[in-house]
Amino acid sequence: MTNLDRKTTILLHLQKYCKEISENLDFFGSNFNTFETNNIFRDSISMKIFQIGELTKELDRVDKKYIEETKKNIPWQSIIRMRERFAHHYGEMDLKMIFNTATQDIPVLDNFLKKEISEILK
Repeated sequence: MTNLDRKTTILLHLQKYCKEISENLDFFGSNFNTFETNNIFRDSISMKIFQIGELTKELDRVDKKYIEETKKNIPWQSIIRMRERFAHHYGEMDLKMIFNTATQDIPVLDNFLKKEISEILK
């Protein structure tokens, strides 16, 4: 796997962070009250979402055509904008929005990535 192109490597890392978010939700429970009151849970999820944003920015630099071709499936620009909010306004972030991203949007991204990576690695 060391000879993978940069796009594939980014997609694999995105998938890894999706999996880790899922594992954290399993570990702590998918409960907003716990998320809101437990800074370890909140920070672990938030950092992974931030990393997904970082990788998406890199993917946009590496393969703008791919971002354009798949934007109907995944809102890449929204992911990048969320990363910007994390980076510059973390203290003002809406916890409900972060939790909903983790519980609702990340599984969609994960399923998309599984299909994409499966196609690429055929």
